[in-house]
Amino acid sequence: MKTVIFHIDVNAAFLSWEAVYRLYHKGGSVDLREIPSAVAGDASLRRGIILAKSMPAKRYGIQTGESIPEAKRKCPDLILVPPNYNLYERCSAAFMTILREYSDIVEQYSIDEAFVDMSASCRLFGEPKQAAETIKNRIYHELGFTVNIGVSENKLLAKMASDFRKPDRVHTLWKEEIQKKMWTLPVSELFFVGRATARKLFSVGIRTIGELAQSDPAYIKSILKKQGEVVWAFANGVDPSPVLAKEPANKGYGNSTTIPFDVTDAPTAKKVLLALSETVAARLRADGVQIRVVSVSIKSTDFSERSHQRMLMQPANITAEIYHTACVLFDELWDNCPIRHLGIHTSGVTSDSFTRQMSLFDRCDYEKLARLDAAVDAVRERFGADALMRAAFLDQSIS
Repeated sequence: MKTVIFHIDVNAAFLSWEAVYRLYHKGGSVDLREIPSAVAGDASLRRGIILAKSMPAKRYGIQTGESIPEAKRKCPDLILVPPNYNLYERCSAAFMTILREYSDIVEQYSIDEAFVDMSASCRLFGEPKQAAETIKNRIYHELGFTVNIGVSENKLLAKMASDFRKPDRVHTLWKEEIQKKMWTLPVSELFFVGRATARKLFSVGIRTIGELAQSDPAYIKSILKKQGEVVWAFANGVDPSPVLAKEPANKGYGNSTTIPFDVTDAPTAKKVLLALSETVAARLRADGVQIRVVSVSIKSTDFSERSHQRMLMQPANITAEIYHTACVLFDELWDNCPIRHLGIHTSGVTSDSFTRQMSLFDRCDYEKLARLDAAVDAVRERFGADALMRAAFLDQSIS
């Protein structure tokens, strides 16, 4: 049986979803996809970057990730809309539901893209390209937005194909098509080749994917270390990774935030850490896991970054315990420079079936704290995240 993999990617997802919602649910008359427009974060909260842009905006040179002032300089009449993540999650779920009607092996790669193993089911829907056209057209007619679909025999080539000409297209990239369709592209367009890697390859005269593919793999590894093996294989269309219908278990949990103002005192910073600890610990409990390592990261207003981590004596998912450890790490780490960004990250994930061992030196009633967390989780799940709020957060704007 021939392996057939689709990579399906929503065109300008956030902006497309906003456009469809405004047209069909709010009775709007302007399609954001047909004018210079973008979804962007709130500049007043220092999250003012472009998250998604329309094709007309792209023609002005506007890029995802650039700041709002930069985008406005390129296109003064650019229409900006705020993100609506609840809407995007609903659109993503509807998108994935359709894909799962065509195969039982669907790997959600991100909120707006997925890999689908069509090897067994493709015969039910025609030739691979015909089946891809069917899925693409159905998504448009039922959900109102367009997608690109890449068709190949592995995930790497399918993803590369879906990035060819946009929007609303189906492209194939079978191995026999690599030299014609992929090797002529700049090496910077190869999946897993970022800016730094591209610069290193450019510096040694490797400018296209074909030049990389035909280079000595040992030489590429000497330049890029372990990554060199991967990108050389990718340039030759080699990718053995399967489509995973079930997501692999998280190796770590974390959350971070850019603060709307410069934080110059420890009590305010620790309120931010408390908010982050709550969200991280709640996710741990929801997934039925605990962690052994807590890490705190600080980004100062000069954009310098530092981080520090500590291993816990016992696995934990209790908010107060994670928060206490984060505060200890913060006190060891902070150099009194104004703070722009704070983060908490955890690792060493284990099942929450682990039974805490009692210690003569314990001063906390961990069982009581666990019951408190469980009660808070239950209330927030039923009535919403804002149903219970710590008194420390009243009249505070920290995230």
